[in-house]
Amino acid sequence: MSVVRQSPNGVDAWRAARLSRLKARRKLWLEVHGWLGLILGFFLAIFAITGSVLVFYEEIDDGLNPGIIALANPVEGQEHFRPVDDIVDAARSVMPDRAQIGSIIYPRHDRRAYQFFYRIATDNESTPELRHVFVNPYTAEVAGTRAVIERGRWFPDGFVPFMFQLHFALLAGKPGAVVVGIIGVISIISVLTGLILWWPLTGNWRRVLTIKRNASPERLNHDVHQTFGFYTALIMLAVLLSGVYMNLPDHFKVSVKLLSPNSRSFTDNPQSTPAAGRSPIGLDRALASVRRSYPEGRVNWLRLPEGETGVYTISIRDVPGLSRFWSERRVTVDQYSGAILTVHDPDTRTAAGDTFLDWMWPLHSGKAFGWLGRILIFVTGLACPVLYVTGVVRWLQKRRAKRSKKPPRPAGWGEARNRITGRSN
Repeated sequence: MSVVRQSPNGVDAWRAARLSRLKARRKLWLEVHGWLGLILGFFLAIFAITGSVLVFYEEIDDGLNPGIIALANPVEGQEHFRPVDDIVDAARSVMPDRAQIGSIIYPRHDRRAYQFFYRIATDNESTPELRHVFVNPYTAEVAGTRAVIERGRWFPDGFVPFMFQLHFALLAGKPGAVVVGIIGVISIISVLTGLILWWPLTGNWRRVLTIKRNASPERLNHDVHQTFGFYTALIMLAVLLSGVYMNLPDHFKVSVKLLSPNSRSFTDNPQSTPAAGRSPIGLDRALASVRRSYPEGRVNWLRLPEGETGVYTISIRDVPGLSRFWSERRVTVDQYSGAILTVHDPDTRTAAGDTFLDWMWPLHSGKAFGWLGRILIFVTGLACPVLYVTGVVRWLQKRRAKRSKKPPRPAGWGEARNRITGRSN
């Protein structure tokens, strides 16, 4: 049996042909990546800058709102908090009758007020008004209110609500949120094409992982764009994917359900059991029921029942031993009997889809990895405007280069043009 050996020249020719094919394919990806960046890069830079700010939204909100969110009175400790039902009654006293309370943010430390999110139905069902109410936990007095989405107003009250609405919906309500979600999907494609372009065809890894010293302005701009894009790509993909989930949750969940049909997120719908002669037990008793069974961790947020079969939902964060990265337990309680209906935490997940969806907000905010995660999200957000600016500069450089390579016009071209168009010299 004879072995056919390919000559060195044949190997070189095969490699050259393969490299030529890859370069031709890369040219196509370069066009796709370039146009996506030019069209959507500006919006992505806005989302990134606002997202970097919102990594620290709690600390910023406290600092900008002394006496309303951050309390000025001496710290007495949470054991001196007024009953939660009194807090809810105080918040309801400044809400219109048709208001529907969403989440109640429990004070994360002794100097912070309760924060209520409530909606008011409007003629436009797709865009209800959204407001905040802040209640002092020691006195059960309303410390302040602010409008987040209000008919006839473009800008919400306060810096942090403004940044949230700009980040989430470009200040355009629900339609804006859908647009932002679609931009997020296309931006994922842009990042992936950027990684394809980053991959070194000749195996020169040092060139694509570092910025060349003493390089020309053109080369420096190229290296900054390339290296910033590579080192932030993984975090950027995670942030974009989780952002798409939060803006387009129904569409996102359809895809997850196809891959993980047994996920409890799609089947878990606990309901209270009404009975004649029984009235809701109140949030204080529901919270006490949960704390008796799960005393560890801190209360994070609360949710009131919606309708006769609705349930109390209580979130507890920082539960010791539950998870190294995102330690949260969500418990639902029957509003009439106080019985615990469901417990959702890392120990009770039944499918990969549950884990995937539970990680979306912690990844997007960086809170899954504590301060390290928040700093990484912050830095990645600042890298996006750099990528946009260097990308535009690179596009302009290439455009100028193409124009300079155009062949000179033949002699007499101007006279021929004038004769055709009827122009005179």
